[in-house]
Amino acid sequence: MEREVKVLALVKEKKTKIIDEFKVHARDTGSAEVQIAILTERINSLGGHFKEHKKDFNSRRGLLILVGRRRRLLNYLKDKDPKKYEEVLAKLNLRK
Repeated sequence: MEREVKVLALVKEKKTKIIDEFKVHARDTGSAEVQIAILTERINSLGGHFKEHKKDFNSRRGLLILVGRRRRLLNYLKDKDPKKYEEVLAKLNLRK
């Protein structure tokens, strides 16, 4: 149980760091930029899980849902503010 608590604390610290880096204003936690960054971190963290558990198809489905959600947010940001879209892609090292 202790191990899980440590992992959750690390995730909270990491999430706070991501929010601080991508926030638009002081109290921002839900803008498209922040959501995209958090989803990207979750997607990247699942990579190691799938190397160890190759047949975990339920988690793979969850990964595809996350990727789709991120794609929709990126499309929204591209339509709303193309300059910000390019900045987010560059910061997160994502392809178009």
